[in-house]
Amino acid sequence: MSMVHHQARRKSVLVLFGIAVALWGLLGLTQLTMGGSSTTHSRMGAPVLAEFGAARVDAQRIRFTLADESYTLQRTAAGWVMAETGGYPVRMDRIADLATGLETLTYDERRTDDPYKHDRVGLSDPIEGGNGVLVEVFGIDNALTHSVIVGRKSDDLYVRDPGDTQTYRADGSLPPFYNRRAWLDLNIVEIDPAAIRSVRIVDAQNRALYLRRSEGSDTRSFRPAPPNQNDRLISRLAASATALAITRLTPQDVKPVEDLINPPIARHISETFDGLEINLQAYREPNGFWVTLRAIEAGEGARRAEAINEKAEGWAFRISDYDFQDFTPSVTSIVEPALSAP
Repeated sequence: MSMVHHQARRKSVLVLFGIAVALWGLLGLTQLTMGGSSTTHSRMGAPVLAEFGAARVDAQRIRFTLADESYTLQRTAAGWVMAETGGYPVRMDRIADLATGLETLTYDERRTDDPYKHDRVGLSDPIEGGNGVLVEVFGIDNALTHSVIVGRKSDDLYVRDPGDTQTYRADGSLPPFYNRRAWLDLNIVEIDPAAIRSVRIVDAQNRALYLRRSEGSDTRSFRPAPPNQNDRLISRLAASATALAITRLTPQDVKPVEDLINPPIARHISETFDGLEINLQAYREPNGFWVTLRAIEAGEGARRAEAINEKAEGWAFRISDYDFQDFTPSVTSIVEPALSAP
């Protein structure tokens, strides 16, 4: 009995020792991550940007610096624009969300103060290629009034002062800040595929093709129409892809038309059953594929064309390679011209 009791006691001691080691290790890991034994601190609940509420009305520029790009929101007489696009307007809802978010952002729990662990909470220095985002607010006379490095991990925001190693979780919300595309209102055209009646294309070889379908017919039923009625359709898929391309237009960036270097290589004109016409010209530039847009609509209630032109006039929009192909197909990839038919 004595031997059995001794073994049981020894086993209990080993189990308790193992639990103690595990708890010690967990405590050590927590301290390494948090940078200290406690997450509370004197800044708890205080504004991240002190007195920003009073200064926001004088803000003239807000600059976001990332490791791979920077962009600047700039106040003008006409409203807020993005400087790097040549002055394209930014979304006012995002500006409002940003101003409110910066004003109400407060310090939450303390996190790591180890610079080698800043990347774990998205706060490593972007100037040195890190994953944080440096936000700087400039007031009148270009004076820097506020700055903070922000990061996002899952649904949590983290902040630290530039030049300070201590990091904090933040309480509040901010609009997307990792990509300048999120600030630009590039939703230029909204057309349902069922509304498209016809498309006229002129390809890079200056060959023209007119495709049309009947109202109520399938959106894949575009066929050659006068003066191309005798051309033989060789790809129904290619015909519908280019005919409906305008309904899938998804610009990725924008710049002034005068910044285009090359002449247009193709033209694509879409028409709806109720008379809206969109004239698109395609450009192959050194830095990607770009298009320009011009809408025409008959009648006194031509509000759709006016809305499109208000956003598009004077601007070129970068699109993906895939979308560019749909806007600029070769005519011979869709039809066999009647003159060369057997």
